[in-house]
Amino acid sequence: MAFGWIDDQAELRRRAGLVRTLRPRAAGSPLLDLASNDYLGLARHPEITEGAAAAARTWGGGATGSRLVTGTTELHTELEHELAAFCGFEAALVFSSGYAANLAAVTALGPHGSLIVSDVGNHASLIDGCRLARGTTQVVGHADPEAVRKALNTHEGAAVVVSDTVFSVDGDAAPLAALAEACREHGAGMVVDDAHGLGVLGDGGRGAPCAAGLAGAEDVVVTVTLSKSLGSQGGAVLGPARVIDHLVNAARTFIFDTGLAPAAAGAALAALRLLRREPERAARAREVAAELHARLTAAGLEAVRPDAAVVSVRAPSPEEAVRWAADCRTAGLAVGCFRPPSVPDGISRLRLTARADLSGAEIERAVRVIGETRP
Repeated sequence: MAFGWIDDQAELRRRAGLVRTLRPRAAGSPLLDLASNDYLGLARHPEITEGAAAAARTWGGGATGSRLVTGTTELHTELEHELAAFCGFEAALVFSSGYAANLAAVTALGPHGSLIVSDVGNHASLIDGCRLARGTTQVVGHADPEAVRKALNTHEGAAVVVSDTVFSVDGDAAPLAALAEACREHGAGMVVDDAHGLGVLGDGGRGAPCAAGLAGAEDVVVTVTLSKSLGSQGGAVLGPARVIDHLVNAARTFIFDTGLAPAAAGAALAALRLLRREPERAARAREVAAELHARLTAAGLEAVRPDAAVVSVRAPSPEEAVRWAADCRTAGLAVGCFRPPSVPDGISRLRLTARADLSGAEIERAVRVIGETRP
């Protein structure tokens, strides 16, 4: 029977407690949301939704083609210029998703004959970029500059080090300055995914590379998503103009993909301008994360100290993690649930998002529900 092996795989997932299901949410969900990546609470902000609506009215519902044909509007160019300026880089290139941006950066900057050094805790999009790149990939220990240095010592020629700036599972930050030092000793470039740093870390939310003093460096390329702190959708690559020009000519997920929808570009641009005007939102997201961690650990739960806005709470097993998240949901709280294969260390977790718009009462309520429903 065609695809008969799928049934065997489904049974294996069921036995391991790893079945995933879709849960469509209503527009007016009553749940307290600690599951989304809306770090600054901007996804429903009137300025952001109006930015999306105005862009759709002006440019239409879709980009109508790839960026090199008809998919680049004046709005896309405006977003790229302002995003690069905000984050401190020479140029930017917008993609239809953060995933596509990561595939583009890694594949285009890891050509045949090069070495790609990848952190074992990297996001799936970076891992897939390494798999698709023609260079040789060497996976190294988590957030370990010395392991990166040893890997680079094994190779002569072009090399690039690839890492998240803030890892999505536990919310811990990469040692960017130390990684950059290791790269520079060997003349290697660095590609870092700042999906969880933009809008949260750095001066006014300008990102983890800004905080590490790497913004605008000629040997640093940064990828970001527009779908987290900016409350929209899409992604971008930031870096030296010559690198961005190379991506325009060599990145397959740019050349062959339809451009980002104008509504998403308009929403992201509105969010970026709001963040520039209200930089305190970034600090507030970090404050909420710290308070969540303090209250959870005080309640006897095993929570990882956050470096940005992700707070991770360990669960005993995949099955109990799923049940825990479901019980939270029944009690009116939406939380994320990370299980293998999404977690590199095999440890299941609840994943909480610290949003800048959460009140003290909502933080207290969330901690109470998580504590009362623990396995």
